[in-house]
Amino acid sequence: MAFPLKQPKTRQTACGGDLLAQSLAHLGATTAFGLHGGHLDPFLVAAVEADIKLIDVRHETVAVQAAEGWAKVKGNIVPGVCFFTANSGFANAYPGLCTAFADRSPVFCVTSSAPPRDAHTNALQGFHDQVTLSKPVTKFCYQITEVSEIPRIVSLAWRATTSGAPGPVLVDIPIDVLSTPVESISSGGLLSGLSLNPAPHPEAIEKALGLWKNAKRPVIIVSTGAASAVENVTKLAEATNTPIFHSPKYSTSIKRSHSLFGGSATQLAVLRYLGGQVPDFVLLLGARTGFLMGGRSGGIIPNEGEASVVQVDLDGGEIGRSRTIDVGIVADVGQAADAMTAAASKSPFKAADEWVEKTMGLKSSAVASAPNEKEPVILLENNRLHPYHAVKKLFQSLPEDSVVCVDGGEAGGWALQCLNEARPRLSMVTTGYLGCLGNGWGYSLGAAVASPDSLVVNLQGDGSAGFHIGELDTYAKYDLNILTVIVNNAVWGMSLAGQEIIYGDKTPQRPCIAMNPKVKYEVVAQGFGCLSAVVDVHRDDSSESDGSKTLESLKQTVGSLSSSKGPGLLNLNVSDVPYQATTKAMVGQSDDPNIIVIPYYDNVPKPYYKAGTPKTANGKADDSFVEGHGTIG
Repeated sequence: MAFPLKQPKTRQTACGGDLLAQSLAHLGATTAFGLHGGHLDPFLVAAVEADIKLIDVRHETVAVQAAEGWAKVKGNIVPGVCFFTANSGFANAYPGLCTAFADRSPVFCVTSSAPPRDAHTNALQGFHDQVTLSKPVTKFCYQITEVSEIPRIVSLAWRATTSGAPGPVLVDIPIDVLSTPVESISSGGLLSGLSLNPAPHPEAIEKALGLWKNAKRPVIIVSTGAASAVENVTKLAEATNTPIFHSPKYSTSIKRSHSLFGGSATQLAVLRYLGGQVPDFVLLLGARTGFLMGGRSGGIIPNEGEASVVQVDLDGGEIGRSRTIDVGIVADVGQAADAMTAAASKSPFKAADEWVEKTMGLKSSAVASAPNEKEPVILLENNRLHPYHAVKKLFQSLPEDSVVCVDGGEAGGWALQCLNEARPRLSMVTTGYLGCLGNGWGYSLGAAVASPDSLVVNLQGDGSAGFHIGELDTYAKYDLNILTVIVNNAVWGMSLAGQEIIYGDKTPQRPCIAMNPKVKYEVVAQGFGCLSAVVDVHRDDSSESDGSKTLESLKQTVGSLSSSKGPGLLNLNVSDVPYQATTKAMVGQSDDPNIIVIPYYDNVPKPYYKAGTPKTANGKADDSFVEGHGTIG
């Protein structure tokens, strides 16, 4: 696809930077996030002339994560674009590449490097081979050393971001190539546009529908892979009267008011405690198995023998990754949903209304969170605000249809538990498969730029908040509608919980878990030009035993901050106990003396060995198993 190269109005001739910027603009780029570096100036100047909006940030990792957030709010249809300078900037951006790759986020990364002629001369910002380092964490990466090849390579990389399983790409264009004059595009024009995703095999659809028809308790679970198929999935659910749940990682924009929308799939784990009626059929649409879906515990996706599972994904390698799948379909989620809807219309079937009512009831916090609901608002042991009641009231006080970005460990767990109270149009767990704290700063930035009329809620713990709190400056500079809430318990909450659960009274040490309780995050926000407030227990009020005044103060504060134009921050002080249920489950607490607790993963049996036939104190043979060395019994 050829395009006429526009010559700059204020410079003598176009250069490689112009070719890069104009190529991206023709492919559909409208916004790019990054941090300045002199290597990139030929591109940055040209990007402004190509009407690409540049959002400059305070850290390169945030640039990548902002591109992630932008792409996800846009439905993962086109990549988010980011830029960072050579070597030092690249090194700072690398964690962002790692998370984008693990979370299958379509991100187009632009970087530069020292001139190739200066290789191995200890040149400024020329030490590391960026392409070699990027290969393990990108779908495509390449260094362009010929200016005329810029359009061709850029279009190859652009297509790679969204073809098949989405993911990040990186294009490295040395500073001398970006600066090389270009009179015309002599070769390597833009390649053809994106190809169509595959349709499902009819036989696979038939098998899937056969399992579905025989089920009494079906559910649909969606995630990022269904971002652009909301209407298709909704029609399928309506045709079969099947409840829709979402992975905690990404909710899609299915209306929460829809009669079949059940909320986060994590709520399905509650069903076992309400009589054992777990789903007997699960349709995964663009939703990956793994720890965000309960791992191999059977808590969210029931175990083999309990439920049939059909998985639809563009990435065949993702199907059956962590459990047996009864039918795997490599296809576009929208096309697969349409095919299933068409097949169901020819031979209609519907799930029972009683099952739908039961699953929809999980959205009630009184059901899903019964133990915490009955606990006091202000805890007697430390006179601090209960984190569950604090986050619940926070979410109830937000305007409907906000975008909620969940960060943090313990704070994130409380947020997911109370998420239905927020009534968001979109929610994302930003820590992703790497469990990378601090991602929410970039996700929220990208989401706010992609959807400027929405309130974006950047929920942080006080631990995760410290990673990129400087982005408050970016929020203020661009006057973005982002409300940052720091759920502040003055400890690394999930870490403390893990140590308490595993070591208890046996080991008194609690290393590396204390935070500074004197930090005034609201003052930090004011320094960056953001509105801010702090909410804490009204300790000077003797009538505040039930916490009602504190919760009312929280409601009014959230209302004030969220209705004000521009960014705001709330320092929400809470207790460090009790521990959130998800944390307890992840730690894998067990009182079984024959089990070794492995935090965050499956526990393992304690090794016991048969040490031959040792003698007891009275000289008789002891054939029992003993712990220690010897032959495996």
